[in-house]
Amino acid sequence: MPSRPDSDPANDPANAPANDPANDPANDPANDPEDDLDRGVYGITVAAELVGLEAQSLRLYESRGLLTPDRTSGGTRRYSANDVTRLRRIAELMATGVNLTGVGMLLDLQDENTRLRREIDARPDGRPRPRATARQSGA
Repeated sequence: MPSRPDSDPANDPANAPANDPANDPANDPANDPEDDLDRGVYGITVAAELVGLEAQSLRLYESRGLLTPDRTSGGTRRYSANDVTRLRRIAELMATGVNLTGVGMLLDLQDENTRLRREIDARPDGRPRPRATARQSGA
């Protein structure tokens, strides 16, 4: 029986060499670990349990703008690994006596610091851009 052209074993991915980079899941953009950290997978009860808080506290933190969990099409909150990390940081700050307004300010500063560090790291020379002086900025 003649073999079908589409059944050529050489074209079957299962027969590709194990060390072929094209077959490495780490090279698939859909497997970006950073995306997994932002994907909402935990319900509110599980997220609250993971950080040792009550679900009502998570609702309060969201209402104050301290975090924004994903929502399903039905409106159910879904917390990501990054959200859980942020909730732990909020709990740590609250335990030291920082109020919610202060927590929000500190988190904003930390987020800005992280963004600026990534910007510096992305520069070819790794050096920050020079600051604009009042004369340079037109002020």
